[in-house]
Amino acid sequence: MPVHVFDAYGTLFDVHAAIARHRETVGPEADRLSDLWRTKQLEYTWTLTLAGRFVDFWALTERALDHALARHPSVDPAVRSRLLDAYRVLDAYADARATLDALKARGERTAILSNGTLRMLAGVVEAAGLGDALDAVLSVEAVRLYKPRPEVYQMVLDTFAVAPRDVVFVSSNRWDVMGAAAFGFRAVWINRAELPEEYPELAPIRVLRSLAALTG
Repeated sequence: MPVHVFDAYGTLFDVHAAIARHRETVGPEADRLSDLWRTKQLEYTWTLTLAGRFVDFWALTERALDHALARHPSVDPAVRSRLLDAYRVLDAYADARATLDALKARGERTAILSNGTLRMLAGVVEAAGLGDALDAVLSVEAVRLYKPRPEVYQMVLDTFAVAPRDVVFVSSNRWDVMGAAAFGFRAVWINRAELPEEYPELAPIRVLRSLAALTG
């Protein structure tokens, strides 16, 4: 049986849910603020890793929000604490629980592999009630490197004692799918927004519009 490993942010949990909860307070810049917050959060993981440095994901999440707020001065900065509180308990996608339950019903093992800190991941997993549907929650904190470094994906093999071909890696982030495919995982891209293909030399084995399609 393969091990199904899921990215957390953007795949199981909606990264835009924090701002969605406070859309009226944020105002007309809500979508642009949310997009920039996510873009800078990821950018910091890549640039710091390239520079040989590590700052934990919660600190980068705060830093990215501060940058996004500074770029959108029409948004009341007092909303910052409420947005960060909401990020700690992001909504899971509607099909996340059913997908994990279906995999467990088939006797398969499931896990999260995420850039998030263990504390962040514990918060969102508990809030969504997904803990009993997961065999492991793995954070890059253990190796102090961010995806798509191969050392991150190696944690899955070390945890489950399997070969790369025995891992189905599921992510909504095409760059993460690229990294997993390069490592030898059977990578699946959850392309909810129907984005164009990238990294054609490292293609996913499947491209799906939803998590539900994984077990359909």
